[in-house]
Amino acid sequence: MEALVKQLDAKLRKWQPEMADQVRQRIAEIIELADQDLLDVSRSRLVEQEVLDMIDAPTTR
Repeated sequence: MEALVKQLDAKLRKWQPEMADQVRQRIAEIIELADQDLLDVSRSRLVEQEVLDMIDAPTTR
């Protein structure tokens, strides 16, 4: 866990402030979901967007 924390700290310092803020927000959301035992039932926004993109994609014949 210490290695992960060190890596995250280094990345947060390297990234642009906006990106670092987004990462901090996502991590806070994950911690909150885990505290509520909801992490396993929540859908990733990325996965949800991928599904929507597949639905919207033109079909090939």
